[in-house]
Amino acid sequence: MIILPAIDIKDGECVRLTKGDFSTTEKVAEDPLATALSFKEAGAEWIHMVDLDGAKEGSLKNSEIFISVAKNSGLKVQLGGGIRTMESIEYYLNHGIERVIIGSAAISKPEMVKIAVEKYGDRIMVGIDARNGVVMGDGWLTDSNVEYLTLAKDMEAIGVKHIIFTDISKDGTLSGPNLEQLRRINEAVICNIIASGGIHTLKDIQDLKEMGLYGAICGKSIYKGTLSLKEAVAYVKGE
Repeated sequence: MIILPAIDIKDGECVRLTKGDFSTTEKVAEDPLATALSFKEAGAEWIHMVDLDGAKEGSLKNSEIFISVAKNSGLKVQLGGGIRTMESIEYYLNHGIERVIIGSAAISKPEMVKIAVEKYGDRIMVGIDARNGVVMGDGWLTDSNVEYLTLAKDMEAIGVKHIIFTDISKDGTLSGPNLEQLRRINEAVICNIIASGGIHTLKDIQDLKEMGLYGAICGKSIYKGTLSLKEAVAYVKGE
């Protein structure tokens, strides 16, 4: 299992939201690269980054920040937010980003996802963000009317290897992940499942590891100090 500390970028700044609500924006760190370097020092090998402006507007908005972190931090970057065309996928993968996350386009452009997977393999990830089990798109602002397990199975069928699952009602709340929905998606598909949303303490990491998940994304818990990134990384490595 891998631990992925998170940096979300809005207007060039490191922020966290609560339940994906842009009105709850809270600045949590001064400098994205310095923050990434602190994660590496704590033992992380990956970082999860999100372009919140891009997710909302459907285009690439803070690309220079992500490329700088990929180039200068020594961490492998998985990046989502506004990546909805083959051009944007290719741009990031050709500029040092290790994996890109397709969210909204997985709902509206499954054929594009299929083409991307055929070309780039497991460097293509899909983010499934659900509210009450229904997938949301466009920065979590649009209801797709697609059930999260249905989308997971559709993505599995076209060859997607990695799925990030977020229960939006848990995101940024420090109330613990939605273990039941994570268990269901992990059992429904053979894809590697990464948990996102609600992680609070090391006990949550233990629960997710016992479930056999591939990874866990930790954001607010690290910034608020309820989870030690160093301890979480050591735990999943069996140290």
